[in-house]
Amino acid sequence: MFEYEIATARRADLIREADAYRRVQEAKKARRASSRSQEPEGPVSAIRNRFTRAA
Repeated sequence: MFEYEIATARRADLIREADAYRRVQEAKKARRASSRSQEPEGPVSAIRNRFTRAA
């Protein structure tokens, strides 16, 4: 009976841990989505402006 109680407690801990992890991931996803929608689109630069000219 003692092993069953340990397994039940462990299962409950794992479920709580998974739920907390899921909430954190959802919060991160929501934060990224809200920050993307609030910022205007940035300027797009051409590839030739990224590197200096060779001599």
